[in-house]
Amino acid sequence: MRWPLITLLPREFHFNFVGLAPYAAVLSAILIVLSGVSFFTKGLNMGIDFVGGSLIEIRTPGDAPIGKLRTALAAAGGEDAKVQALGDSHGAMLSFRTAEDVNAVAGATKIQTALAAEFPGIQFKKVEVVGAKVSGELIQGGFMALGIALVLMLGYIWFRFQLQFGLGAVVAVFHDVLLTLGVLSFTGFEFSMTSIAALLTVIGYSMNEKVITFDRLRENLRKYKTTPLAEVINKSENERLSRTLITGSTAILALSGALVLGGPVLLPLVFTMVFGIIIGTYSSIYVALPIILLWGVKRGDDAAEPMKPAGARP
Repeated sequence: MRWPLITLLPREFHFNFVGLAPYAAVLSAILIVLSGVSFFTKGLNMGIDFVGGSLIEIRTPGDAPIGKLRTALAAAGGEDAKVQALGDSHGAMLSFRTAEDVNAVAGATKIQTALAAEFPGIQFKKVEVVGAKVSGELIQGGFMALGIALVLMLGYIWFRFQLQFGLGAVVAVFHDVLLTLGVLSFTGFEFSMTSIAALLTVIGYSMNEKVITFDRLRENLRKYKTTPLAEVINKSENERLSRTLITGSTAILALSGALVLGGPVLLPLVFTMVFGIIIGTYSSIYVALPIILLWGVKRGDDAAEPMKPAGARP
């Protein structure tokens, strides 16, 4: 049995993607400027992975007293103390930093002792302590991973297609990463190693989308050798639009459950991935392809075929 909504989608659309490219360029420029303004004025809400501190998961016999826990953390020496509900009403996640002249492990132990005395029956399910030196190494390693991923993908796209395809893909991925960082800065979501993992996932999805885009374009460039490049790009995108709608919406549907029900711990990760899917699809059409259109492509010597209309979906 086929999903009835799929049969409602035409095999090929007839949108003028290239005609909207100048407006999309203006939109992208505005969004990048706004992202830069947010990044340099608000910055990122760095988690303890990058600034150092402690993370403690607790469970209480009754409902977790979020407000009292936050007050108790501050009174016991926890700086920048944050308390978030975790799972059911009995769980909570505590994060805080200790003073610079206090050993981080000793500070976390002192706070556990204070909490155990004030909240009888409290259980410490997980305790993570990250020192300042380790946090510096983590942020350096995280951004190095992002850089290496971009360089390797540029080489792969250049090897598989042409140089202008690789540059278009990398510029588009930079566009995606900048906007994602801007959104994280604007929303104030905590930026942690999990966010780095989400950014790598965004890069992977975005690059996969571009490989599929370039594959269809290359296939049509071989068929329609005398057709203007703009028309070939339009035809390629219209041919694969139904596939893009189906795969993109399916991926977002798969994440929507965690987005709504995952709670504050999973929210930054899932939100980043959903945003990455949307912006990765957009940049494939309105960042990567316009660069190829401006630069031009080399076409082979195979015989040309006239452009044909798409057949009806069975």
